[in-house]
Amino acid sequence: MANSLDLITEYNHERVLFVNNEKAGLHAIIAVHNTNLGPAVGGCRLYPYANINDALFDVLRLSRGMSHKNAAAGLPCGGAKGVIIAHPSQKTPALFEAFGEAVDSLGGCYFTAEDVNTCVEDMNSVLKKTKYVVGRENISGDPSPFTAYGTFCGIKAVAKKLNGTDDLHGVKIALQGLGHVGFDLCHQLVEAGADLTVSTHSNRKNMDIAVKEWGCKEVSDEELYGVECDILSPNALGATINYNTLPILKCRAVAGAANNQLLDDECGKILREKGILYAPDFIINGGGVINAAQEAFTTYNKENVLKQVENIYNTVAWILDEAEATGVPEGIIARNFAEDRINNAR
Repeated sequence: MANSLDLITEYNHERVLFVNNEKAGLHAIIAVHNTNLGPAVGGCRLYPYANINDALFDVLRLSRGMSHKNAAAGLPCGGAKGVIIAHPSQKTPALFEAFGEAVDSLGGCYFTAEDVNTCVEDMNSVLKKTKYVVGRENISGDPSPFTAYGTFCGIKAVAKKLNGTDDLHGVKIALQGLGHVGFDLCHQLVEAGADLTVSTHSNRKNMDIAVKEWGCKEVSDEELYGVECDILSPNALGATINYNTLPILKCRAVAGAANNQLLDDECGKILREKGILYAPDFIINGGGVINAAQEAFTTYNKENVLKQVENIYNTVAWILDEAEATGVPEGIIARNFAEDRINNAR
């Protein structure tokens, strides 16, 4: 466990809660990274991690990313994340009620929401045990359309940097992941005239729609990273830009909704050296939490949310310009931008 404690210290988390409820079948971790700007907001992910250390590594990275995401979006909230160690087939209302009890025990420093392998119905079960839930179906609802739309806006900003125009007609995009966000994003890109090559490891139904109805080309996940394209768009799990995929990339830019796309900072430097632009993930995928934060901290207004989400275009454009002017990798520019806001709130 020493390595785990070192990691918690390195990432500077305020609180990490390990949850074990055998009766409900719940094994979970909640990581509250930072609350300088306000109560922390971040989703609850359910995933069959191989072991507790894998789960801890993921939740620590994800929660730190939420602090950066929320700060960069100008939101009055900190960052946190919850992970439940289970296969999606093991989901039950009792499991999520037990998770709700754990959230409630934190006394309001953490607002949870849906995430990978969790949905509005699951959050309804969490709501039975705590009020600290956002993305409620009768208020802001599913955040994934807002995440997809913000990513779409960010991709347009990347296209503008690459081609001098944000018109996506004919722009070649290799898109990985056809879950809630990736599928919605794929449709928006097709509607905008982009030329899509897609892969997914889990959703055959959505793949059939993308190929048969929208005219996308299907490849395997392994093949996708070697597709010659303008923009590679990762939209599933993280760390896909790593030392195995970097040598085979044939894209001009990376821009997608997945969290923690880069394995580490060195991968960002390598992208820069290869002349590949990078839209930092916690900037481009901030639409969902912008939607959730408005529900948590003010009167919800969808038009105001959409205006904030559309501003992702401007933030991505600014970061790309700064990287070009300074030679500093985009991910580091974005992280410094977020951490300056967090530290100035102390």
